[in-house]
Amino acid sequence: MRVALAGNPNSGKTTLFNGITGKIEKVGNWAGVTIAKKEGKVKSSLNSTGKDIVFVDLPGAYSMSPYTSEESITRDFVINEKPDAIINIVDSTNLGRNLFFTVQLLELGIPVVIALNKSDLYRKKEIDIDVKGLEEELGVKIVETTSTSSSDNNFAKLIDAVGSVAGKQQHAPIDFSDVDINDVDAVQKADEARYEYVKKVAEKFSTRKTASNKQTIQDAVDRVVANRWLGIPIFAVVMWLVFSISQTYVGTWLADILVGWLESGQEYIAGLLENASPFLQSLLVDGVIGGVIAVLGFLPLIMVLFFLLALLEDSGYMARVAVVMDRYLKKVGLSGKSIIPMVVSTGCAIPGVMSTRTIKDLRQRRTTAMLSPFMPCGAKLPVIALFAAVFFKNSSWISTSMYFSAIIIIILSALLIVRITGEKDRRTYFIMELPEYRFPSIKRALISMLSRGKAFIIKAGTIILLCNAAVQIMQAFNWSFELVAEGAENTSILASISNPFAILFIPLGFGIWQLAAAAITGFIAKENVVGTLAVVFSITNFIDTDALELVEGAAQVGDIMGLTSVAALAYLMFNLFTPPCFAAIGAMRSEMESGKWLWAGIGLQFGIGYVVAFLVYQIGTLITAGHLGSGFIPGLIVVLAIAALLVYLVRRGNKIAEQRKLGLN
Repeated sequence: MRVALAGNPNSGKTTLFNGITGKIEKVGNWAGVTIAKKEGKVKSSLNSTGKDIVFVDLPGAYSMSPYTSEESITRDFVINEKPDAIINIVDSTNLGRNLFFTVQLLELGIPVVIALNKSDLYRKKEIDIDVKGLEEELGVKIVETTSTSSSDNNFAKLIDAVGSVAGKQQHAPIDFSDVDINDVDAVQKADEARYEYVKKVAEKFSTRKTASNKQTIQDAVDRVVANRWLGIPIFAVVMWLVFSISQTYVGTWLADILVGWLESGQEYIAGLLENASPFLQSLLVDGVIGGVIAVLGFLPLIMVLFFLLALLEDSGYMARVAVVMDRYLKKVGLSGKSIIPMVVSTGCAIPGVMSTRTIKDLRQRRTTAMLSPFMPCGAKLPVIALFAAVFFKNSSWISTSMYFSAIIIIILSALLIVRITGEKDRRTYFIMELPEYRFPSIKRALISMLSRGKAFIIKAGTIILLCNAAVQIMQAFNWSFELVAEGAENTSILASISNPFAILFIPLGFGIWQLAAAAITGFIAKENVVGTLAVVFSITNFIDTDALELVEGAAQVGDIMGLTSVAALAYLMFNLFTPPCFAAIGAMRSEMESGKWLWAGIGLQFGIGYVVAFLVYQIGTLITAGHLGSGFIPGLIVVLAIAALLVYLVRRGNKIAEQRKLGLN
């Protein structure tokens, strides 16, 4: 038996899906968390129907008319796959809005059971719902549910109701199923009739004891956190606290413990291999295992960050951030909804890019997919943490500044894109449902943290492990496949591949093959930057990875890596703001649906990464040393060439905008 879960965004659909199936799909207290259908099975032995049930969690939809890609997924599945039954999740605190989608589902003839969700909240809000009367009016079974509760949730009763109606014909109280969806006027008239019917039903069977215009605690909080002047400073303070806790205090303390265990394991394996060949010892102990430890040592910092972000998401605060940012983002051609993919990208750029599907406007969606990977994701955090610990005394301000640098770069890039596309004068509108504030669930935050952390660990045990092994082998052999003598590593395969790129990086302050090699492997997975640096520099000899502090002075480490603190900052920003890993680029290709936009995005990311690193290194060197850095003239030529190309594209965009104006007039 196949049962579809369908409902409005943020109605508690995915939480209910997780509760019934035992899965741990991502949930969030904002609209648009589910962006693709997901399936989970409940075996016949675990339910009363006597059949295996496959539950399909569909993306949230306000209407069966496909205005967004998520609504298209929902409509296509329900109409073409014809599930045995539909569980329509209805937010009981907003009955009038949710029932519009309900009456459209009833018109399909597929049996429907309504899960009247958030039943605990509507009672707290002193809303009376005549459930029996509503059942008789709509001709469906209604089960009151509380998807966030682990005990009093009525999931078993809901499954029983599904089993009793599956396979039967559903009757609709009003029926406009014969309307041609391509006939705009007919669709509009049908929708008006549906809205009128839903309004009458909601007024008849739902009453609120207190006046709806009464000011609530939520309204009072929103006046502060969503204030046009206070919203951004509050957001800045919140994010600073998040990064301080995760990367200076709790995260570092947990890292001490984990790295101690990992290094004990490394020493044990080294003891087992003490009679093996020096090359095998170096490959396994220093290269493969040492490189993976260098990455996993930062896992606690990442996990604590994921946990804190999950708490913010679950509380409903992040939706307010979207509202606050909209008035600024729309000035550069983005939507307030663009902030959601950016926040998701702080965990991983891949789901961040995929979540741009919630943005209706095509250009805004493509632009957001192009720019969201600029946000430092979990894979970039080890790079940030390493450089902050080695070259800067206070790592928390470095981490925070990287995130706000990313936001500034995103805003400037969006402004550039909107001018290049000739849409600087185009007006768009932002509508977003603000969810209820709620106390964040520790359980949901832990599940979210473990889910994201699992992906990081798997990557460390597969891609990063293999990449470190390849780096170690390429560093150990030359093109004649002879072992490279100690001190002659610049004749290795790795050095010969990296040297041409190192020349390009001279104006950026890191023109040596070791740093170029780490940057190149970072395009496979950003965590590889740390692993590769550990292999090519044996960096763990100079850094106490337990405390993330230097064993010896910063000057000595800087000499070994060939970096000043300014060059280190330039290298860090280059790795953060150049194109993301290959998997994220694949997600960009999928969401943009345009090869032209994809290659333009990759080119923009390379250009911005190069220009930012050049400016940081050259200006920073001028300020700290009193002279420009090496390679200034060649680097300036490259930067001016990039600037000239952008000026040409902007002028062409201005002409396109003028032509559009003339066409409208």
